[in-house]
Amino acid sequence: MPQGKIIKALSGFYYVFGEEGTVQCRGRGIFRKNKITPLVGDEVVYQAENKTDGYIMEVKDRKNELVRPPIANVDQAILVFSAVEPEFSTTLLDRFLVLVEYNHIQPLICITKVDLMKEGFSKLEQYAVEYRKAGYEVIFTSSETTEGLEELSPYLEGKISVFAGQSGVGKSSLLNALRPELDLKTSDISQHLGRGRHTTRHVELIKIGDNGLVADTPGFSSLEFTEIDPPELTYCFPEIARLSEDCKFRECLHVSEPKCAVKAAVEAEELPAYRYKHYKDFLQEIKDRKPRY
Repeated sequence: MPQGKIIKALSGFYYVFGEEGTVQCRGRGIFRKNKITPLVGDEVVYQAENKTDGYIMEVKDRKNELVRPPIANVDQAILVFSAVEPEFSTTLLDRFLVLVEYNHIQPLICITKVDLMKEGFSKLEQYAVEYRKAGYEVIFTSSETTEGLEELSPYLEGKISVFAGQSGVGKSSLLNALRPELDLKTSDISQHLGRGRHTTRHVELIKIGDNGLVADTPGFSSLEFTEIDPPELTYCFPEIARLSEDCKFRECLHVSEPKCAVKAAVEAEELPAYRYKHYKDFLQEIKDRKPRY
């Protein structure tokens, strides 16, 4: 039987791309019985008599999966954050980074709308330096001026990428700038709410460049750390994970333990105070949800 990749899911139908082109399929009834839901990004085995009447017979093992947005086998997450409108937030960025790190997805920080910056750009540049020091790639872009698009494009080749971020930051605009023929729907920022309205209603993999696939998703509807245990949070902050190797205790949580290399790095201003604050805030949030800790 032929194999392919689900590139779109809509209204109970799965659109599978393989050697025979794109075939519209349904899932087998046994999937529902076994609580298996095919996801965009899944590698599947299917059978079909024609292009519009196929059935998915098997879902291959996944290397990762996200629940919201529902997508599997993601290689990297392009975390799109605007310089302004809505204002850049390290707290929100760190929430996204923790969730991406926990799911073993490579993040790329993309700060867009830089053409709208009238002042305060030096602060953004300082953030970029600090996140790069932590181990992240950071790119400045503009959908209007096309600044940074040539730098971004090579990262998309040969990978399944998720564009994720707060609504209104310009994810669809950025994709339109990368591939104008897409003509994805965009919306302006609500001046009353200070944020955008979601314009993407379903998950679909879009071809970018020669062999890249990008998911323009409805965004993470949940940024809660429901699956993460306190000791795991350390490894969702790569610079804290590196420093923790020098802590006295193996499962040091870097809050009240003695001879903690992370706290020492904060005091020496080697670790940005806001990153450590977010770590402690997230840790407390996880502890509140998991009383046994």
